[in-house]
Amino acid sequence: MTWVVTKYAVTAFLVVLISEVAKRSDKAGGLIAALPLVTVLTLIWLWAEGQDETKLSNHAWYTFWYVVPTLPMFLLFPVLLPRIGFWPTMAASVVITMASFALFAVVVRRFGIELL
Repeated sequence: MTWVVTKYAVTAFLVVLISEVAKRSDKAGGLIAALPLVTVLTLIWLWAEGQDETKLSNHAWYTFWYVVPTLPMFLLFPVLLPRIGFWPTMAASVVITMASFALFAVVVRRFGIELL
């Protein structure tokens, strides 16, 4: 149980740290948020819990492919926000990401990459 609490505490600390840095500097907050900190932590947690190399490798592989369809949302969010407000922009971002992911999964399937 101590291990799970430690994982939550470290992960939560990083999220709070990023939001605090972002309050002071848009660029620094964006840079830190863009770093694959959650993925690195996940790989560390999986390794520390004794998962095999295949599990760790697969996690990194699929994380790469799942990041790509999220990129359009990051471009559209700043465009939509001043036009339609925060919550509608968040909703649109979710829809855009889901649609991008579905389309991307169909495209990469043709290359032998199964995301769904």
